[in-house]
This record gives sequence, structure tokens and C-alpha cells, in this order.
Amino acid sequence: MKTVESPPHEAIAVPPLQAPPPAGDRRRRRLADQVRAYGFLLGGLLCFALFSWYPALRAVVIAFQKYTPGAEPEWVGTANFTRVWHDPEFAAAWRNTLAFTLLALLIGFAIPFVMALVLNELRHAKAFFRVVVYLPVMIPPVVSALLWKWFYDPGAGLANEVLRFLHLPTSNWSNGADTALVSLVIVATWANLGGTVLIYLAALQSIPGELYEAAELDGANLLQRIRHVTLPQTRFVVLMLMLLQIIATMQVFTEPFVITGGGPENATVTVLYLIYKYAFLYNDFGGACALSVMLLVLLGAFSAVYLRLTRSSEGDPA
Repeated sequence: MKTVESPPHEAIAVPPLQAPPPAGDRRRRRLADQVRAYGFLLGGLLCFALFSWYPALRAVVIAFQKYTPGAEPEWVGTANFTRVWHDPEFAAAWRNTLAFTLLALLIGFAIPFVMALVLNELRHAKAFFRVVVYLPVMIPPVVSALLWKWFYDPGAGLANEVLRFLHLPTSNWSNGADTALVSLVIVATWANLGGTVLIYLAALQSIPGELYEAAELDGANLLQRIRHVTLPQTRFVVLMLMLLQIIATMQVFTEPFVITGGGPENATVTVLYLIYKYAFLYNDFGGACALSVMLLVLLGAFSAVYLRLTRSSEGDPA
């Protein structure tokens, strides 16, 4: 009997193991990566230094000087702060700014959160309603303010036309001393609503669904689920947006400048609008910088206290 020999198995070529690069090459490669990363970071730092930090430091210096463009600055100490402090518009500007901030929190802080809750519960046309809500943010602020200025016109404005159609009394809106500030708050709330709603919506969608299911099994209704699940899970976002909104509303300028011009009867003169008047109407850059430093110190102190209190309430030992 003849045996058939099986063909010999072909040898499988195994690539030789490469030795790891020397330690010196690894260090050079890591150093090159770090240099490249710091190079990209340097560009951003230079932009901040040139367009943000240097002007801020320069403003602090000018606040203690008598500064006129083209002339030699003269050191005057705290004279600019004293003059600004005794300005009759100083108290009105701070009062209007604080009132605007308070009204913006009452009107413009809860509404975006409620709208985010509604959008989060929608099952159809989510993308469409997100675009509709975010659309005002894409309109330039000055254009938005001009549209609302026409909307508030006491004669042929759309607001009073709607009130007449509904047989309701009309209003002076931004032309009335009692209603001008509230009118500007409505404009600012409408213009900045979209970004806040989308941030809240992202925070809501990050909440695990198991928490709502457990709450439903325990018999929690809608309000109880919002109180015990939604608010605790979005607490950090809510607190941070509240801080950012307070800082932003304390620096309101576009709406008073475009719609009311600080009037009527200084009812809408804000701190930033007063800074503008000192710098570009009175040609008093020292007074403008002094008022800017006051606002900077107030917002910095408030931010530090706010962050400290929120950390303490969360049990952070820092």
C-alpha cells in the first residue's frame, strides 16, 4: 500500500518585534508635542493680553489720571472717583441697573427653564422649535433693538395696534418713565432667550431616564418629578447661568442706547450707558475709567461671594 505524503506546511513569516524607541526619542517627541500645544495656546493668550487684559489694566491706570487723548496724562489720585460719585446721574444709573437686573431675573430667568422643559417633552418637530427659539440670538443686537423700537412706537407701533384691536388701553412703552425699563427688560429677554433655552435643554437631556422612571414608580406627579429630579440634577447649570445673567444684565448698554437714549427722564440710564457718556460725550476718560473700575470691583466681589456660597451649599470644603 502506497502512502501519500502530505505536502509540507509553509512556514508563516512572523515580523520581527520592533524594539521600543530609545528613552531619548520618546522624551524629544513628548517635548515636541508640548511645544506645539503651547504654541497654539500662546496665540489665544496673546489675543487675550492685547484685546482684554491690557485695556483693563490701562483703564485702571487712567482711572487715577486726568487723561485727554493727545495730551500728557496728569496723575490726580482719587479725584475721578470723587467727581463721579457726586454726579447726579450716578445714583440713577446704579438704581436703574440694579432694577434692570432684578426684573431680568424675575422675567428672563424662569421663562427659559420652562421653555426648555416644554421642548424636552416634545415628541415631534423638536428641531423646528429649537430653531424658532434660537432665531432671535442670530439677529444682530442693534437690529433687534431697532425692530423693538418700532414695535414700541406709541403711535403706529405694533404693540399698541394689537392692544387697540383687543380694545385694551394703550401704553407709552419705552417712551414712558414708568414703563421704559420694563420694556427694555422684555427686549433683552427676547433677544437672549434662545441660548439659555438650549443650554437648559442640553442639561435636561443629560439626566438619566432611570431617575424619572423610579420617581414615577414611587407615584410622583409632574411637579414632584421636576422638584426632586430635574432641579437637583440641573442645579449646577442653573446656578452658573444665574451668575452669568447677573453679570450680563449689570452691563446692559445696547437697549438703552438704541431704543431710549437713556430717557425718558433718565429712567433708563445704566452704568455702562453713563460710562459711554463720560468717555464719548463729555470727553472725560478718567471719569469713565473710574466708573468702569467701580463696576469691575462690584462684579468681582459679587462673583467671589456667589461662588463661595454655592460651593458651601454643595458641601465643597474649598
